[in-house]
Amino acid sequence: MSASRGILGGLMAVLLAVFAAAALAQPAYPSKPVRFIVPYAAGGSVDPLVRLFTPKLSESLGQQVVVDIRPGGNTIIGTDALAKSPPDGHTILATVVTNHVINALLIPNLPFDSVKDFTPVATVSNTDYVLVLHPSVPARNLKEFIALAKSKPGQLNYGSVGSGGISQLGNEHFSMLVGIKMQRVPYKGSALALIDLVAGQLQAGFYTPISFIQYMRSGRLKAIAVSGNNRLQALPEVPTFTEAGLPGFEMRVTYGVLAPAGTAKPIIDKLSGEFAKIVALPETRERLSGQGMVPFYTGPDAMAALMKTDTVKYAQVIKAANIKLEN
Repeated sequence: MSASRGILGGLMAVLLAVFAAAALAQPAYPSKPVRFIVPYAAGGSVDPLVRLFTPKLSESLGQQVVVDIRPGGNTIIGTDALAKSPPDGHTILATVVTNHVINALLIPNLPFDSVKDFTPVATVSNTDYVLVLHPSVPARNLKEFIALAKSKPGQLNYGSVGSGGISQLGNEHFSMLVGIKMQRVPYKGSALALIDLVAGQLQAGFYTPISFIQYMRSGRLKAIAVSGNNRLQALPEVPTFTEAGLPGFEMRVTYGVLAPAGTAKPIIDKLSGEFAKIVALPETRERLSGQGMVPFYTGPDAMAALMKTDTVKYAQVIKAANIKLEN
Protein backbone atom coordinates (compact mmCIF):
# COMPACT_ATOMS: atom_id res chain seq x y z
CA MET A 1 0.00 0.00 0.00
CA SER A 2 2.78 2.40 0.90
CA ALA A 3 4.50 1.65 -2.41
CA SER A 4 1.26 2.41 -4.29
CA ARG A 5 0.90 5.62 -2.39
CA GLY A 6 4.45 6.50 -3.25
CA ILE A 7 3.85 5.86 -6.94
CA LEU A 8 0.61 7.89 -6.89
CA GLY A 9 2.35 10.67 -5.05
CA GLY A 10 5.11 10.67 -7.61
CA LEU A 11 2.61 10.78 -10.47
CA MET A 12 0.77 13.68 -8.84
CA ALA A 13 4.01 15.55 -8.41
CA VAL A 14 4.86 15.01 -12.08
CA LEU A 15 1.40 16.14 -13.19
CA LEU A 16 1.56 19.23 -11.01
CA ALA A 17 4.95 20.08 -12.44
CA VAL A 18 3.62 19.65 -15.99
CA PHE A 19 0.63 21.87 -15.29
CA ALA A 20 2.83 24.48 -13.63
CA ALA A 21 5.22 24.46 -16.58
CA ALA A 22 2.28 24.81 -19.01
CA ALA A 23 0.93 27.74 -17.02
CA LEU A 24 4.33 29.40 -17.02
CA ALA A 25 4.62 28.79 -20.76
CA GLN A 26 1.46 30.82 -21.41
CA PRO A 27 2.55 34.36 -22.29
CA ALA A 28 1.08 37.13 -20.20
CA TYR A 29 -1.71 39.03 -21.93
CA PRO A 30 -1.17 41.20 -23.85
CA SER A 31 2.16 40.02 -25.17
CA LYS A 32 2.21 42.34 -28.21
CA PRO A 33 0.41 45.44 -29.54
CA VAL A 34 -3.38 45.26 -29.68
CA ARG A 35 -5.11 46.07 -32.97
CA PHE A 36 -8.33 48.05 -32.54
CA ILE A 37 -10.32 47.77 -35.78
CA VAL A 38 -12.67 50.61 -36.72
CA PRO A 39 -15.01 49.42 -39.52
CA TYR A 40 -16.09 52.99 -40.30
CA ALA A 41 -14.49 55.78 -42.30
CA ALA A 42 -12.20 58.18 -40.46
CA GLY A 43 -13.86 61.33 -39.19
CA GLY A 44 -17.23 59.81 -38.35
CA SER A 45 -18.50 59.23 -34.83
CA VAL A 46 -16.64 55.98 -34.08
CA ASP A 47 -13.10 57.03 -35.04
CA PRO A 48 -12.83 59.93 -32.53
CA LEU A 49 -14.49 57.81 -29.85
CA VAL A 50 -11.89 55.05 -30.28
CA ARG A 51 -9.06 57.58 -30.21
CA LEU A 52 -10.43 58.88 -26.92
CA PHE A 53 -9.98 55.43 -25.39
CA THR A 54 -6.78 54.13 -27.00
CA PRO A 55 -4.19 56.21 -25.06
CA LYS A 56 -5.63 55.14 -21.72
CA LEU A 57 -6.03 51.55 -22.90
CA SER A 58 -2.41 51.44 -24.09
CA GLU A 59 -1.29 52.73 -20.72
CA SER A 60 -3.35 50.27 -18.69
CA LEU A 61 -2.52 47.22 -20.83
CA GLY A 62 1.18 48.04 -21.07
CA GLN A 63 1.12 47.54 -24.84
CA GLN A 64 0.44 49.92 -27.69
CA VAL A 65 -3.13 49.88 -28.97
CA VAL A 66 -3.08 50.57 -32.72
CA VAL A 67 -6.16 51.94 -34.50
CA ASP A 68 -6.85 50.12 -37.77
CA ILE A 69 -9.38 51.98 -39.95
CA ARG A 70 -11.15 49.47 -42.24
CA PRO A 71 -14.31 50.98 -43.70
CA GLY A 72 -16.53 49.59 -46.41
CA GLY A 73 -19.45 47.29 -47.07
CA ASN A 74 -21.68 48.60 -44.29
CA THR A 75 -18.90 47.72 -41.79
CA ILE A 76 -18.64 44.17 -43.20
CA ILE A 77 -14.99 44.48 -44.28
CA GLY A 78 -13.68 45.47 -40.87
CA THR A 79 -16.02 43.14 -39.00
CA ASP A 80 -15.01 40.19 -41.15
CA ALA A 81 -11.35 40.99 -40.44
CA LEU A 82 -12.10 40.60 -36.73
CA ALA A 83 -14.04 37.36 -37.22
CA LYS A 84 -11.02 35.85 -38.99
CA SER A 85 -8.46 37.07 -36.43
CA PRO A 86 -6.89 34.77 -33.84
CA PRO A 87 -9.00 34.71 -30.64
CA ASP A 88 -6.11 35.79 -28.44
CA GLY A 89 -7.30 39.27 -27.42
CA HIS A 90 -4.80 41.07 -29.63
CA THR A 91 -7.47 42.13 -32.12
CA ILE A 92 -10.70 43.85 -31.06
CA LEU A 93 -13.38 45.79 -32.92
CA ALA A 94 -15.24 49.01 -32.23
CA THR A 95 -18.87 48.52 -33.16
CA VAL A 96 -22.17 50.34 -33.18
CA VAL A 97 -24.38 47.63 -31.73
CA THR A 98 -27.38 48.72 -33.79
CA ASN A 99 -25.51 48.55 -37.10
CA HIS A 100 -24.11 45.14 -36.21
CA VAL A 101 -27.55 43.63 -35.67
CA ILE A 102 -29.13 45.48 -38.63
CA ASN A 103 -26.59 43.95 -41.01
CA ALA A 104 -27.69 40.50 -39.88
CA LEU A 105 -31.33 41.44 -40.51
CA LEU A 106 -30.89 43.01 -43.94
CA ILE A 107 -27.83 41.55 -45.64
CA PRO A 108 -28.00 37.97 -46.93
CA ASN A 109 -24.95 35.73 -47.05
CA LEU A 110 -22.75 37.63 -44.64
CA PRO A 111 -19.24 36.16 -44.49
CA PHE A 112 -19.68 35.69 -40.74
CA ASP A 113 -22.34 34.86 -38.18
CA SER A 114 -23.16 38.09 -36.32
CA VAL A 115 -23.66 36.22 -33.05
CA LYS A 116 -21.62 33.02 -33.13
CA ASP A 117 -18.41 34.51 -34.56
CA PHE A 118 -18.00 37.22 -31.91
CA THR A 119 -17.65 37.65 -28.17
CA PRO A 120 -19.01 40.84 -26.56
CA VAL A 121 -16.44 42.70 -24.47
CA ALA A 122 -18.18 45.85 -23.23
CA THR A 123 -20.31 48.81 -24.15
CA VAL A 124 -18.68 52.18 -23.51
CA SER A 125 -21.16 54.89 -24.45
CA ASN A 126 -24.42 55.65 -26.16
CA THR A 127 -26.03 58.65 -27.77
CA ASP A 128 -29.18 59.83 -29.46
CA TYR A 129 -29.39 60.87 -33.08
CA VAL A 130 -30.20 64.47 -33.92
CA LEU A 131 -32.13 65.74 -36.93
CA VAL A 132 -29.76 68.26 -38.52
CA LEU A 133 -30.48 70.72 -41.34
CA HIS A 134 -28.45 72.96 -43.60
CA PRO A 135 -29.00 76.62 -42.64
CA SER A 136 -30.52 77.32 -46.06
CA VAL A 137 -33.50 75.08 -45.25
CA PRO A 138 -36.34 77.48 -44.30
CA ALA A 139 -37.50 75.60 -41.23
CA ARG A 140 -36.84 76.73 -37.67
CA ASN A 141 -38.33 73.71 -35.91
CA LEU A 142 -39.62 70.17 -36.46
CA LYS A 143 -43.18 71.14 -37.37
CA GLU A 144 -41.96 73.61 -40.00
CA PHE A 145 -39.58 71.03 -41.45
CA ILE A 146 -42.33 68.41 -41.74
CA ALA A 147 -44.60 70.94 -43.44
CA LEU A 148 -41.80 71.89 -45.85
CA ALA A 149 -41.04 68.25 -46.69
CA LYS A 150 -44.71 67.55 -47.33
CA SER A 151 -44.85 70.48 -49.74
CA LYS A 152 -41.81 69.15 -51.64
CA PRO A 153 -42.15 65.36 -51.80
CA GLY A 154 -38.89 63.73 -52.89
CA GLN A 155 -37.12 67.07 -53.32
CA LEU A 156 -35.20 67.14 -50.01
CA ASN A 157 -32.08 64.98 -49.85
CA TYR A 158 -30.58 63.20 -46.89
CA GLY A 159 -27.35 61.24 -46.64
CA SER A 160 -26.96 57.77 -45.19
CA VAL A 161 -24.03 55.40 -44.84
CA GLY A 162 -24.33 52.56 -47.32
CA SER A 163 -27.71 50.88 -47.61
CA GLY A 164 -29.70 49.60 -44.66
CA GLY A 165 -27.67 51.28 -41.92
CA ILE A 166 -29.03 52.96 -38.82
CA SER A 167 -29.09 56.37 -40.51
CA GLN A 168 -31.29 55.04 -43.31
CA LEU A 169 -33.57 53.19 -40.90
CA GLY A 170 -33.95 56.29 -38.77
CA ASN A 171 -34.74 58.53 -41.72
CA GLU A 172 -37.19 56.07 -43.27
CA HIS A 173 -38.92 55.38 -39.96
CA PHE A 174 -39.23 59.11 -39.29
CA SER A 175 -40.54 59.75 -42.81
CA MET A 176 -43.10 56.98 -42.42
CA LEU A 177 -44.33 58.33 -39.07
CA VAL A 178 -44.87 61.89 -40.33
CA GLY A 179 -45.91 61.07 -43.89
CA ILE A 180 -43.10 62.63 -45.91
CA LYS A 181 -40.81 61.42 -48.67
CA MET A 182 -37.13 62.39 -48.86
CA GLN A 183 -34.49 61.29 -51.33
CA ARG A 184 -31.71 59.11 -49.93
CA VAL A 185 -28.12 59.65 -51.08
CA PRO A 186 -25.80 56.79 -50.03
CA TYR A 187 -22.24 57.43 -48.82
CA LYS A 188 -19.32 55.23 -47.79
CA GLY A 189 -18.98 57.08 -44.49
CA SER A 190 -20.96 59.50 -42.35
CA ALA A 191 -18.13 62.05 -42.53
CA LEU A 192 -18.53 62.24 -46.32
CA ALA A 193 -22.28 62.77 -45.99
CA LEU A 194 -21.70 65.44 -43.38
CA ILE A 195 -19.31 67.31 -45.69
CA ASP A 196 -22.01 67.48 -48.34
CA LEU A 197 -24.60 68.58 -45.77
CA VAL A 198 -22.33 71.42 -44.65
CA ALA A 199 -21.80 72.35 -48.31
CA GLY A 200 -25.55 72.47 -48.90
CA GLN A 201 -25.67 69.54 -51.33
CA LEU A 202 -27.87 67.73 -48.80
CA GLN A 203 -30.66 69.36 -46.85
CA ALA A 204 -31.10 67.08 -43.86
CA GLY A 205 -29.89 64.03 -42.04
CA PHE A 206 -29.69 62.19 -38.73
CA TYR A 207 -26.29 62.40 -37.09
CA THR A 208 -24.72 61.77 -33.72
CA PRO A 209 -23.56 64.95 -31.95
CA ILE A 210 -19.90 63.95 -31.86
CA SER A 211 -19.78 64.18 -35.66
CA PHE A 212 -21.57 67.50 -36.26
CA ILE A 213 -21.44 69.55 -33.07
CA GLN A 214 -18.50 71.70 -34.21
CA TYR A 215 -20.39 72.69 -37.38
CA MET A 216 -23.46 73.60 -35.38
CA ARG A 217 -21.48 75.79 -32.99
CA SER A 218 -19.97 77.64 -35.96
CA GLY A 219 -23.39 78.21 -37.52
CA ARG A 220 -22.82 75.96 -40.53
CA LEU A 221 -25.55 73.50 -39.49
CA LYS A 222 -28.66 73.69 -37.33
CA ALA A 223 -30.17 71.00 -35.13
CA ILE A 224 -33.92 70.87 -34.58
CA ALA A 225 -34.71 67.72 -32.57
CA VAL A 226 -33.06 65.03 -30.42
CA SER A 227 -34.36 61.47 -30.66
CA GLY A 228 -34.04 60.52 -26.98
CA ASN A 229 -36.23 61.05 -23.95
CA ASN A 230 -34.10 63.89 -22.59
CA ARG A 231 -32.20 66.83 -24.01
CA LEU A 232 -28.47 66.30 -24.40
CA GLN A 233 -26.10 68.05 -22.02
CA ALA A 234 -24.02 69.25 -24.98
CA LEU A 235 -27.11 70.58 -26.82
CA PRO A 236 -29.41 71.93 -24.11
CA GLU A 237 -31.17 74.27 -26.54
CA VAL A 238 -32.29 71.45 -28.88
CA PRO A 239 -35.69 69.94 -27.93
CA THR A 240 -36.53 66.25 -27.99
CA PHE A 241 -38.86 64.95 -30.67
CA THR A 242 -41.55 64.62 -28.01
CA GLU A 243 -41.14 68.26 -27.03
CA ALA A 244 -41.16 69.23 -30.70
CA GLY A 245 -44.48 67.47 -31.33
CA LEU A 246 -43.57 63.88 -32.31
CA PRO A 247 -43.79 61.60 -29.25
CA GLY A 248 -42.52 58.04 -29.43
CA PHE A 249 -39.72 58.52 -31.95
CA GLU A 250 -36.52 57.03 -30.57
CA MET A 251 -33.22 56.49 -32.32
CA ARG A 252 -30.40 55.67 -29.93
CA VAL A 253 -27.14 53.95 -30.69
CA THR A 254 -24.76 52.17 -28.36
CA TYR A 255 -21.03 51.92 -28.96
CA GLY A 256 -19.27 48.76 -27.87
CA VAL A 257 -16.32 46.44 -28.35
CA LEU A 258 -16.25 42.92 -29.78
CA ALA A 259 -13.59 40.22 -29.80
CA PRO A 260 -13.41 37.06 -31.94
CA ALA A 261 -15.42 34.05 -30.79
CA GLY A 262 -13.37 31.70 -28.68
CA THR A 263 -11.39 34.40 -26.89
CA ALA A 264 -10.62 33.12 -23.41
CA LYS A 265 -12.82 34.44 -20.62
CA PRO A 266 -9.90 35.79 -18.53
CA ILE A 267 -8.86 37.92 -21.52
CA ILE A 268 -12.42 39.16 -22.09
CA ASP A 269 -12.75 39.95 -18.39
CA LYS A 270 -9.46 41.83 -18.37
CA LEU A 271 -10.38 43.90 -21.43
CA SER A 272 -13.86 44.60 -20.12
CA GLY A 273 -12.47 45.65 -16.77
CA GLU A 274 -10.04 48.08 -18.42
CA PHE A 275 -12.86 49.68 -20.40
CA ALA A 276 -14.90 49.96 -17.21
CA LYS A 277 -12.06 51.85 -15.50
CA ILE A 278 -11.60 54.22 -18.45
CA VAL A 279 -15.34 54.97 -18.73
CA ALA A 280 -15.43 55.73 -14.99
CA LEU A 281 -12.66 58.36 -15.22
CA PRO A 282 -14.00 61.92 -14.70
CA GLU A 283 -11.93 63.07 -17.69
CA THR A 284 -13.54 60.47 -19.97
CA ARG A 285 -17.05 61.22 -18.76
CA GLU A 286 -16.55 64.94 -19.21
CA ARG A 287 -15.20 64.58 -22.75
CA LEU A 288 -17.98 62.19 -23.76
CA SER A 289 -20.68 64.46 -22.35
CA GLY A 290 -19.13 67.48 -24.07
CA GLN A 291 -19.47 65.66 -27.40
CA GLY A 292 -23.13 64.80 -26.85
CA MET A 293 -22.46 61.22 -25.73
CA VAL A 294 -23.46 59.43 -22.55
CA PRO A 295 -20.93 57.24 -20.69
CA PHE A 296 -22.48 53.78 -20.70
CA TYR A 297 -20.45 50.80 -19.51
CA THR A 298 -21.89 47.31 -19.43
CA GLY A 299 -20.06 44.01 -19.30
CA PRO A 300 -20.10 41.12 -21.80
CA ASP A 301 -23.38 39.54 -20.66
CA ALA A 302 -25.32 42.81 -20.64
CA MET A 303 -23.93 43.71 -24.06
CA ALA A 304 -25.04 40.34 -25.45
CA ALA A 305 -28.53 40.94 -24.02
CA LEU A 306 -28.63 44.39 -25.62
CA MET A 307 -27.74 42.91 -28.99
CA LYS A 308 -30.69 40.52 -28.70
CA THR A 309 -33.06 43.33 -27.71
CA ASP A 310 -31.92 45.53 -30.60
CA THR A 311 -32.39 42.65 -33.03
CA VAL A 312 -36.05 42.33 -32.06
CA LYS A 313 -36.61 46.10 -32.07
CA TYR A 314 -35.11 46.82 -35.48
CA ALA A 315 -36.67 43.77 -37.08
CA GLN A 316 -39.99 45.41 -36.24
CA VAL A 317 -38.85 48.79 -37.64
CA ILE A 318 -37.63 47.17 -40.88
CA LYS A 319 -40.93 45.34 -41.32
CA ALA A 320 -43.10 48.38 -40.49
CA ALA A 321 -41.16 50.71 -42.79
CA ASN A 322 -40.78 48.00 -45.48
CA ILE A 323 -37.05 48.73 -45.74
CA LYS A 324 -35.21 46.72 -48.38
CA LEU A 325 -31.50 46.57 -49.06
CA GLU A 326 -30.60 48.58 -52.16
CA ASN A 327 -27.39 49.05 -54.11
